[in-house]
Amino acid sequence: QVQLVESGGGLVQPGGSLRLSCTTSGIIFRMYAMAWYRQAPGKRRELVAGFTSDGKTNYADSVKGRFTISRDNAKNTVYLQMNSLKPEDTAVYYCNNAILPWGSWGQGTQVTVSS
Repeated sequence: QVQLVESGGGLVQPGGSLRLSCTTSGIIFRMYAMAWYRQAPGKRRELVAGFTSDGKTNYADSVKGRFTISRDNAKNTVYLQMNSLKPEDTAVYYCNNAILPWGSWGQGTQVTVSS
């Protein structure tokens, strides 16, 4: 069974940066296109950044040019570098399969952007 453990969140001022990590187990990590999702209070979970099946990346319009997704297959880990953070980026961030999310989600990591 897949296990997803997100980390790296925190409280940051507007304009600041954070790097999120998601370590996986129970899967052959290199075989899957991974993605980062987020859910803000009172809103639906949305895809923020992800890999396509052919290894390219795509981003939500709201984060293009500010966020970068990357992965290290040797460490079974996917990362999200977030720069120029805005208050509207405040949410719980999760990683999961980019194509067909697994039913099992991790606990997420809270990102709060506030002065």
